[in-house]
Amino acid sequence: MPRLMRMLNTVRYLRPGQVLGRVWRNYSMPRPELQPAPRLRAKVNGWTTSVSRQGRWNGPTQFSFAGQSLPVATPAAWTDGSQADALWLYNLHYFDDLAASGAGSQLSADQCQQLVQRWIAENPPGQGCGWDAYPTSLRIVNWIKWSLAGNPLSAAAQHSLAVQTRWLARRLEFHLLGNHLLANAKALIFAGLHFDGPEADGWLTRGLQLLTEQLAEQILHDGGHFELSPMYHAIVLEDLLDLSNLAHVYAGQCTQLASADVSGWQPLVNGMLRWLMTMSHPDGQIAFFNDAAFGIAATPGKLCDYARRLDFAAPALPTEGITHLESSGYVRMQCGPAVLIADIGRIGPDYLPGHAHADTLTFELSLFGRRAIVNSGTSTYHSPAERQRQRGTAAHNTVEVDGQDSSEVWAQFRVARRAYPREIDLGASPDGTLSLACSHDGYRRLRGKVLHRRRWRLSADRLVVADSLSGQLQQAVARLHLHPDVEAKAGATADAASREFRLPTASGQPAQMTIEHDQTAYAQVQVLQDQWHPEFGGAIGNLCWQCELQRPANEILVRWHGPS
Repeated sequence: MPRLMRMLNTVRYLRPGQVLGRVWRNYSMPRPELQPAPRLRAKVNGWTTSVSRQGRWNGPTQFSFAGQSLPVATPAAWTDGSQADALWLYNLHYFDDLAASGAGSQLSADQCQQLVQRWIAENPPGQGCGWDAYPTSLRIVNWIKWSLAGNPLSAAAQHSLAVQTRWLARRLEFHLLGNHLLANAKALIFAGLHFDGPEADGWLTRGLQLLTEQLAEQILHDGGHFELSPMYHAIVLEDLLDLSNLAHVYAGQCTQLASADVSGWQPLVNGMLRWLMTMSHPDGQIAFFNDAAFGIAATPGKLCDYARRLDFAAPALPTEGITHLESSGYVRMQCGPAVLIADIGRIGPDYLPGHAHADTLTFELSLFGRRAIVNSGTSTYHSPAERQRQRGTAAHNTVEVDGQDSSEVWAQFRVARRAYPREIDLGASPDGTLSLACSHDGYRRLRGKVLHRRRWRLSADRLVVADSLSGQLQQAVARLHLHPDVEAKAGATADAASREFRLPTASGQPAQMTIEHDQTAYAQVQVLQDQWHPEFGGAIGNLCWQCELQRPANEILVRWHGPS
């Protein structure tokens, strides 16, 4: 019965179209359409250099991703799930290496051509995971971008592009929606402009229609992508930059593009750039909320550079004070050497929580230009137990009640009952202290009807985190996960009322940080060995400060001072 209820509490949030889409995909399998490719459309302007990628191919027969390097020397290797998980295989089919540059690529232009030809020969139309809609979408775009960058595609590759686009047009991911459907729309637009004639115009019309609908829904008023993952936000931002680039290449070449609201993309890009900078640490990389890791999306710096090449205005960097991304539910507080980013929002769209973590009221903290307190990151979509752990509340800097997650994350991409924020309050005092407060009802589903409320008070030399819990509970545990470069100071004892740590700074001179607690309010304070997951397939040892809350209202004090 609990499993049935969990499933019902998951499915009830889905849209009818998602359910019908899943049924349709299970029982409908179109046949590949192999007729000749349409003619190519004439280009008006040149392609502006896009974001470069880190190469994954270590020579023409060895592919590396997520810390795993395997040979791809036979046709079967493209779909062999016995050695690699689905995400590894998907990346194999993306062809991101066509966008790799300089030392990032191990393949010459001729080897890239040969790899394209090999993919065509060893992946028959409609067969294998490489023909799933998402890798097909990314591959279509990467092949066309490579062609626009001055690398001619063979007649066989042009024919394959047309076959792939026809296949995709009949396998759009309405069962998933979100960033997947945007990727489908982008691929249809790229193919619709790359080719010419009635068939290509049909792809273009469908792609532009989908894009317009999805941008209106997926890009929030504050500029954030509605799945609330900084990593996926950066991916979607690059999609929109690529489409702006493409529209310039084919400006005036078709009525569909002329009638599309291409000018409306500019404010969206500007807003997304501002959001991305707000959700980045002083080290220039994204914060880890929901599914997020380095090495998947382009870095904020590369995206800003790409935007400048396309004549978008560079976003202003966040300044001291409070920046509230109200639609997304994130808050950035900046005071002196401290930058704090807090999650006071929903986990994401109710019907699309696949990339959500049970991280309500968590936060990350940078000090002196470097990360100090971090969420645990994301290293896998495959391993069920590890995936569950990384999505769970205990992997984040918030309070876990009775061993339960604040939102019921389960399987790889599912969420049943979920936390909703309430009672948000933020402001600044005359002495410059910034404050933020919020509560969530994720634990109201428990027998004790627990409500968690948290207040942050940030000043130039300290952070006070105050938690209060109403209702009946057995145990509550607060955690602070420290960046791997933060080290415990020698001599700290296991039963000390405070913990002293050394932390690096952007200047290279170490600073000091202490975490203090009221001994009457907390029990069993420990500093444990843990893991941080900055990349897929990777884990780095770090420390986790954790304590059991002894009273309904508790405070943790984090203090710091720079090099003496």
